[in-house]
Amino acid sequence: MAKLAAIERRIVACERCPELRAYCAQVAREKRRAYADHAYWGKPVPAFGDPNARVMLVGLAPGAHGSNRTGRAFTGDASGEFLYPALYRAGFASQPSATARNDGLELRDCIITAAGRCAPPKNKPTPQQLRNCFPYLLEEFDALTNVRVMIGLGSIGFDALVRVLRERGFAFASQPAFSHGAEFAAARDRRSVVTIASYHPSRQNTNTGKLTVPMFDAIFNRANQLLTASHSA
Repeated sequence: MAKLAAIERRIVACERCPELRAYCAQVAREKRRAYADHAYWGKPVPAFGDPNARVMLVGLAPGAHGSNRTGRAFTGDASGEFLYPALYRAGFASQPSATARNDGLELRDCIITAAGRCAPPKNKPTPQQLRNCFPYLLEEFDALTNVRVMIGLGSIGFDALVRVLRERGFAFASQPAFSHGAEFAAARDRRSVVTIASYHPSRQNTNTGKLTVPMFDAIFNRANQLLTASHSA
């Protein structure tokens, strides 16, 4: 827990992408009219959840007026309004709503992180920005020794977690490729991790029906099945 906390402190203080730091600070100053009276976080957003988690979610990056405002992953925007109810239904969250860092929400056996930690313009981090952030994801994985299921929310999040496992010497049973619900097992020595790909719970996906509530619930129900199987093995 102390090791993970130290990583998160370094993330919050990170200055590896000056252009992103300037953008996030600008958004925090100018604000959206609906949040004019809010004190924006305006800094890199750390992981959120259970330090003993067996399930690790990897998203894309903070939203300019979501996590960049609240300082907590998937909190205060439409993606979080779709994600947290699903986590609650699956037993991974203490409540279905996420509005602020002090709203009482707790994650159980689950932690949420991202490929990028700063809100990027138009929600599109550059390859170099993702490379700058990648070492933090590696460090988090190293600290989260109980992780057995990794869920990639969107292709960028999925690609990032696959890279983490490969960097750490895990071998995949089959070539991982992104498609919703796709599942790939990876192993190193006596440790095994199952990766699951999911469409990102962005408004673009949920409003168009590309990602539905039953489709999303199936991802977390499968995670629970895998945890049960690994516990009984």
